[in-house]
Amino acid sequence: MNGTLANPFNITYPTAVQTSLHSGASFAKFDPSGRFVAAGRGDGSARVWDLNTKSTVRWLEGHVKGVTSVDWSRNSRYVLTASKDWNVVVWDLASETDPPKRKVTVRFDAPVASAAFHPRNSQILLVLLGAGDAYIVDLRKQHRTRVELCEVEDEAEEETQINKARPAMTVARFDPSGKHVFLGTSSAHILVFNTRTKTMIARHKISGAGVIKGLEFAKNGRRVVTNSSDRTLRQLNLPLYAPPSADGAYIEQELEPTYRFSDPINKVAWHAMSYSPDGEWLAGGAADNAAHKIYIWDIGNEGQFASALDGGREPLIHVHWHPSKSAIASTTNQGNILIWHCPIPERWGAFAGGFEEVDENVEYEEREDEFDIEDESELALRKQKAEEEEVDIATVEVEEKNGDYWKWNAEDDEDIAWADDEPDDDLPGWKFKILMEEDSEMI
Repeated sequence: MNGTLANPFNITYPTAVQTSLHSGASFAKFDPSGRFVAAGRGDGSARVWDLNTKSTVRWLEGHVKGVTSVDWSRNSRYVLTASKDWNVVVWDLASETDPPKRKVTVRFDAPVASAAFHPRNSQILLVLLGAGDAYIVDLRKQHRTRVELCEVEDEAEEETQINKARPAMTVARFDPSGKHVFLGTSSAHILVFNTRTKTMIARHKISGAGVIKGLEFAKNGRRVVTNSSDRTLRQLNLPLYAPPSADGAYIEQELEPTYRFSDPINKVAWHAMSYSPDGEWLAGGAADNAAHKIYIWDIGNEGQFASALDGGREPLIHVHWHPSKSAIASTTNQGNILIWHCPIPERWGAFAGGFEEVDENVEYEEREDEFDIEDESELALRKQKAEEEEVDIATVEVEEKNGDYWKWNAEDDEDIAWADDEPDDDLPGWKFKILMEEDSEMI
């Protein structure tokens, strides 16, 4: 009740652990509605948790080696799991089975480091292999392709790189619009590709960064934060990218961070980072071997350090911010998922319109008809009508939370329209079947 009365435009950061999910997880990620959490495990399985009931509602068992990443489609119907067993599996949660029905399995020739859905179409995948190669996989019938994204090199660079190994791609992300793919490399560069044409349109040098280990976008797509091997998080403002040119020209530009985030005392590295829904806060999960620490920075206040959340002695390995409110899911190295929230003082007056809070006891004045005895026949009739109403306890209607992909109009942009061609069936209002286990023992 109190949660619905909180001001959605006043998102702050969570301060306390609300619950702990014993999942055996390596990482956990909220779905776009914020009700479910998908957790990847080292044994090759994944679990989908319902945060309303704090219970597992689906087991995704389809890999023989550890799961390396999970992702949700925009309306939460499909879940993607990538694994070290060289496979990417897309699961359909609308199926009435557990494990859910596999929609598609895509196999590669190397372990998969990460995979993600396109923000507008779950039939388009971005896959990064452990060998450092990135692919865009299009599963649509009219566009079925698997294209490797390759860095463009000038002739002078090619001559100097003859005896050197090509920089590996270490992280791959769609931007929130889905128009561009951002790849971090082992040589402190960020490569930008057009998703439709698969051509490189920009290369950004990040001075002093070393290996780019992570990329996370604010929801508006105009800011990105990088995690690199020099133990520093950097926030970058991105330029506007023109449509790809026919001659293959691209932008060569060094990006200067607007803010740098680090722990100047302990000099810890970072496992993961995540923006708040409004982009005003940044959470960084510290790679501290002796504690579970989440650092919070206030982006709206010139990136000032705000707080450090202490989750106990189990070291943190992953962190993800809720898509619409001040809640964080952090994963420990023991496989537990901590759900952080912002405690809200109880306001008893919100439970009834005529309820009044008083500072001291007052004498209550009874209304004339307040405790009158009602006719038993009317009570029985009312109870009978309530019992005759059908209550659906077998399905859950997933809330429509489309993220920010709707902000970009397909009519005005060829790249957006390309992704909307041959749309998927991940539509709002689909039903999630609740599966109940039957007790085989007769009492």
